[in-house]
Amino acid sequence: MALITDDRTRFPVAPSSLLETRHEPGDAGTLETLFAIGNGHLGVRGTHWAADDAELPGTFINGFHETWDIKHAENAYGFARTGQRILYVPDTTNFTVNIDGEALSLAGSTVLDYGRTLDFDSGLYLSRITWLCRSGATVTTTERRAVGFESRGCLAITLEITADREVYADITSSIINRQDRATGDHSDDDPRRSGHHAGRVLHPVRLDGDAGSFRLAWQTAESGQQLGLAVDHWFTTATTPFETVVDQDESSVRYILALTPGTTFRMEKTVSYAVGGGDAVDLAGTAAVAMKNVDAIYAEAATHYRNYWATADITIKGQPEIQQAIRWNLFQLAQATARAGVAGIPAKGVSGSGYEGHYFWDQEVYLLPYLTYTNPAAARQVLESRHGMLPLARQRAAELNVDGALFPWRTINGLEASAYYAAGTAQFHIASAIAFATHRYMWASNDDSFEPAAGAELLIETARMWASLGFFGKDGQFHIHGVTGPDEYTAVVNDNLYTNVMARFNLLAAAALDDPRITDEERDVWTQAATRMHLPYDQDLQVYSQDNDFMTLEPWDWTTPRSKYPLLLNYHPLVIYRHQVLKQADTVLAMFLQWQDFSVEDKRRAFDFYDPITTGDSTLSACVQGIMAAEVGYGQAALEHFTHALFIDLENTHGNTVDGVHIASTGGVWSSLVSGFAGYRDQGPLPHFDPRLPAGWEGLSFQLNIQGRLLLVQLEQGAISLTVASGAPVEVSVRGRKHLVTDQTLRVGLEPVADLGMPSPFGTGLPAHAVAVEAMAA
Repeated sequence: MALITDDRTRFPVAPSSLLETRHEPGDAGTLETLFAIGNGHLGVRGTHWAADDAELPGTFINGFHETWDIKHAENAYGFARTGQRILYVPDTTNFTVNIDGEALSLAGSTVLDYGRTLDFDSGLYLSRITWLCRSGATVTTTERRAVGFESRGCLAITLEITADREVYADITSSIINRQDRATGDHSDDDPRRSGHHAGRVLHPVRLDGDAGSFRLAWQTAESGQQLGLAVDHWFTTATTPFETVVDQDESSVRYILALTPGTTFRMEKTVSYAVGGGDAVDLAGTAAVAMKNVDAIYAEAATHYRNYWATADITIKGQPEIQQAIRWNLFQLAQATARAGVAGIPAKGVSGSGYEGHYFWDQEVYLLPYLTYTNPAAARQVLESRHGMLPLARQRAAELNVDGALFPWRTINGLEASAYYAAGTAQFHIASAIAFATHRYMWASNDDSFEPAAGAELLIETARMWASLGFFGKDGQFHIHGVTGPDEYTAVVNDNLYTNVMARFNLLAAAALDDPRITDEERDVWTQAATRMHLPYDQDLQVYSQDNDFMTLEPWDWTTPRSKYPLLLNYHPLVIYRHQVLKQADTVLAMFLQWQDFSVEDKRRAFDFYDPITTGDSTLSACVQGIMAAEVGYGQAALEHFTHALFIDLENTHGNTVDGVHIASTGGVWSSLVSGFAGYRDQGPLPHFDPRLPAGWEGLSFQLNIQGRLLLVQLEQGAISLTVASGAPVEVSVRGRKHLVTDQTLRVGLEPVADLGMPSPFGTGLPAHAVAVEAMAA
């Protein structure tokens, strides 16, 4: 059953906000994710302030984590040794409001009016509730929240209370250490969810508080990371705390006062977090120094989003429901990346603890395109975070008997944290993802300082890894064996097509560098390996095979009921591995990323074969399938795949939005619009456009930061218009014809492209796009 689109009276369509006009029990955790606020460094879930109304409350700081020794049931050399998990930092969003002895909560009180808003234009979370109290009084509470951007560790919270008659209010504002309380965000049988630590994690090193002002600090038990927290309370009228309590797990300040009609009680709660090494006690002082008042934080957020939307917005005409969802996805991208600094981007951003807060290949393949073209400075910082992991990546390569650098499949601190090597370490393709993102940034940014500082070294060290991992076989071709590609339903195979195609790109990009660290012998080996790279191909079907043996596998039983999906939660891996069934696009993704290496017919036949056997169990799949469907002429399938990707979290189609936003999928939505419907391709001789605007759309507009210019792209049915909004003229290709774009709008007419309808029935299963639509409607 759909969540947002199923009830548009509860969740009205609005161009630049997510609105909820009525509270209903049962989906609190999902909505806590959808209404979360963050800046890439600090994230706060959209939880109601009353404890009885929260399902999975939490606050997170990117990279702040705990470690533990992984205990393997059967050990072996080179297995991951150190687990890493993002932590719940002490949460400051908690209030209890008692009116005439009644503790207000959505669960237990009478609500006359309800509404909350997440405003994409200002970054402001607002919740306003009118209560009919048992004493007969009508009371309205209004809460506002926003995170800072210039002051990225700061959080502003405002609570206002009004009443229609005199009431006595008993208000407590709390700071809760949720990490060391029992939480419900772990599951023994769902690897997507966060685990739980057996012992105490946060040890207090400073606990000071008086008169509503707190200076607190903790240190993690194993990783040794430190956290400082400063919290102050301020009121519009002189209000003296009744009680201040300081404790390692729950600190609070309590106020008891009379409220008269016509007056507003306003509490401002200013919060500042600081993390780092050194003296944890001093970090509380550091946090206090960085603190800003609530109005300054609200202004920072509003300024940030005003600037953000000026260049990052994507608009469509005539589709208000889709427009709202697009802006929610773009807003989530900003919340996950804007102020991440020199840390990576967790798979859930800072909106939840899913996937343990780890960094995957997601950030390079699904997020770096968006960042490279909307916020190049942030893209560089993500790549610099990978570059900072090179020493550990070199050590990991040596451990796996390969040269160069082998980056961890999942990590926070640079060490491999995947305990299941078949779907972890074996995904060597993360090296090519990093190389690909590096090359794209160098191609698109005109950042001359990046290549000598970090870019070349990332390309060289990953190329060295590929050259030593693979080998020249008796057939004279270069092979890469014992790997897992993006499709985790097929593991530890020989010559995975995606891996080989991306390794080929990596080797050629490194060989093209003019760098003294590359020997002539190395350059020759890289070039030969790339030129002679083996790409499995089935001559009978005339389809590129996902790996050497994929076409020999037993077909999956597509009468399997939908209740058995996702397969990873219902079948042993070995059952899945021996069947022809995909978790996500694999070969199709390779053909999208290396678009110049395959013909349109290659791509269409691959899509026809693989789309029907792709379950969509991965949230990374729908966007890629939609992009390729658009390119090869399946307009209806392209729009359906895109729509599924667009609403993955808003409709909770995968059932785990409670654990946080699927940030890579939101990046995929950006690519679906820019690379799918606008047909943008990069890293060729020129920026290239081959638009495929859906038949029902009147227009699509966006901007790209490209090679020192800001390029405005406007699509309409039958034409594309291009304008350089700032910077020098740029030459582009539109369907193979060169055009010079200046500050005067260039309009290029487009011949209609035949819509082939739905894919050919190559496979025997239910097409993945149909599965997606069926799941949304269920």
